[in-house]
Amino acid sequence: MASTSTKQISYEDLKALVGKSQNLFLFDVRTKEEVDEGHIPGSVHIPVDTVGTALEMNPEEFLAKYGVTKPPLDAPELVFYCRIGRRSEMATNKAHSLGYVNARNYTGGYTQWSQKEGK
Repeated sequence: MASTSTKQISYEDLKALVGKSQNLFLFDVRTKEEVDEGHIPGSVHIPVDTVGTALEMNPEEFLAKYGVTKPPLDAPELVFYCRIGRRSEMATNKAHSLGYVNARNYTGGYTQWSQKEGK
């Protein structure tokens, strides 16, 4: 029986990708106020309520709005995070529904990241 739970990524696995992988698309789906207080290096801010719209943009629009290349549907390292994993779960599910088969949720969120990174 197929699992319906969101694909997840651990702190250790994400840490291994951040700053090292050219293929990582890391999207922060929190509010601007939360992002201003700190974020994971290399992440791009796309508020949770705009994820669907963003992922449906054509590549030129996406690049113009977010300053990064739009991830391909089969992007192997597509990760969403928020503060504790709830909003990023919604974003990950939205990405899956649009055909992003490898989208994953960093369930520890920025809360865990900042604790582990000592920030």
